[in-house]
Amino acid sequence: MTTVAVTGKGGTGKTLVSALLIHFISKKSSKVLAVDADPDSNLADALGVEVERTLGEIREIFQESRDEMGTMNKEQWLEGKIYEAICECKGYDLLVMGRPEGEGCYCFANSLLRGVLKKLRRHYDYVIIDSEAGLEHFSRKTIDSADYILIVTDMSKKGLATAKRIKELSKELKLNFKDIMLIANRIANEDAEKRIRAFANEEGIKLLEILPYDERVVELDLKGLPVVGLDENSEVYKRMSKVAEFLTG
Repeated sequence: MTTVAVTGKGGTGKTLVSALLIHFISKKSSKVLAVDADPDSNLADALGVEVERTLGEIREIFQESRDEMGTMNKEQWLEGKIYEAICECKGYDLLVMGRPEGEGCYCFANSLLRGVLKKLRRHYDYVIIDSEAGLEHFSRKTIDSADYILIVTDMSKKGLATAKRIKELSKELKLNFKDIMLIANRIANEDAEKRIRAFANEEGIKLLEILPYDERVVELDLKGLPVVGLDENSEVYKRMSKVAEFLTG
């Protein structure tokens, strides 16, 4: 079983990378679990599917129902609800964290997600996680044993700073990752490509792929259309196909 966590600053293209990986890897294996661990929950839209229930909603149901459970085993109740939340899509299963509607932090939902992943992983060949933006999922150790961490960044100062910090934090927390790699997105020209290569070399992060700026990706995003609908001749599409081949090879 191979687990791939896609992370980085918000707005750099994490969901684009995650959706295309799921699209390509599910063509090679029927046992793929896609996880949208971002409370903003954009992965389903990028894949062009609908989900009926999220982990955030399960949290709310649990909060409202636990006083009425009596002697019922709460762990079994939660596990049953979690399996209800798994969307059986064409070629893969999808689990969405979602945004809890009630007051309070995401601690319960994150703890729930961590436990779910530990139980579900053994049933799949590949687990692809579209992580929450930023660094919180590392400090909370929501994702603590992925095979590959793919850091997505653009050329923005904040995007690069987040990429650098993720690499540093993974060492500080002694997280169990096989490899941490960089995917540069929306690289518009040769100068930007040179700068991202220099950044990766300076920070000691393997540069896995460079994705060029693609007007069609922007158009799909603006229209709310699935990014997996990219033309097969798109450079972004072709290069992400190569990333999927590398991860499954």
